[in-house]
Amino acid sequence: MNSTFRILAGAALLSSATLSAVPAFADGEVNIYSYRQPYLIEPLLDAFTKETGIKTNVVFAAEGLGERIAAEGANSPADVLLTVDIGRLDGAKQLGISQPVESDIVNANVPAEFRDPEGHWIGLTNRARVIYASKERVEQDSITYEELADPKWKGRLCTRSGQHVYTVGLVASMVAHHGPEETEKWLEGVRDNLARKPAGNDRAQVKAIFAGECDIALGNTYYMGLMQTNDKEPEQQTWAESVRILFPNTDDRGSHVNIAGVILAKNAPHKDNAVKLIEFLSSGEAQEIYAETNHEYPVKPGVAVSERVASWGDFKKDTLPLADIAKNRKTASELIDKVGFDDGPAS
Repeated sequence: MNSTFRILAGAALLSSATLSAVPAFADGEVNIYSYRQPYLIEPLLDAFTKETGIKTNVVFAAEGLGERIAAEGANSPADVLLTVDIGRLDGAKQLGISQPVESDIVNANVPAEFRDPEGHWIGLTNRARVIYASKERVEQDSITYEELADPKWKGRLCTRSGQHVYTVGLVASMVAHHGPEETEKWLEGVRDNLARKPAGNDRAQVKAIFAGECDIALGNTYYMGLMQTNDKEPEQQTWAESVRILFPNTDDRGSHVNIAGVILAKNAPHKDNAVKLIEFLSSGEAQEIYAETNHEYPVKPGVAVSERVASWGDFKKDTLPLADIAKNRKTASELIDKVGFDDGPAS
């Protein structure tokens, strides 16, 4: 293993001790702050080091890394930030902790729709926000996001918190397509169809379907692959076997997609190495690793999805620009709170 990982608790991120925990590194290395879990990125970083000889040093945390980089200021050792969701990527730009990536290689590998127009963030993979449906209790083989507000699903829907970035992203896409007023009504309907208060991660929703607590749930595609291949917790394979994926809105605009991506830190001490890493992560080799290991959809044209991902079926992607999702996130978050989404179904 070529990567050095430091795993930090979110609550301690901004202490003075933590801010000085990562020393400056010599040339030949690159410092990565990552929201992406170590097991997801180790194969990529090992391949990068093997190809370039550049050592990777990784700080992992579930939250607070953007704020940490901001607090560290000009003395930050961070070269790049790896994260998920357009909200976090755009949030890093708004914090002022990023700088444009200037690379013909990246521009050739990553279509413009997956890059910030000013170069402040780069998308590396796609994931679709889909419906997990019980094989036993759901007969239909198509669905729309709009349909989630239909009373026929009352007491049958599970999801994670409305304020989680994945949910906010989906709601922001609904705002972009339908406007705030219609989206608010939709959210009220979805809330009233919940089987319980929103809780847990995407895997927990599939577990709930397996347990009979609900019949459908919102989730990201790659969680299916992670559950299907989880040999350490084989019960997750059983959960996955109980559901199938429905890609929403296939007959009209397509399914909502979001990205995992990277930013180049504003004060990157090893900028050249950081750009090399970003170029590598956009390359065909890395995109294939993403596809096989993380069960995600590559952004580089011509790179095939894995056999496992292909087995879930083809789907149509919503072509809504990610920038439109980002600019509607604040409205989406406010609407989620306005309808009391996380309070669960109305009595």
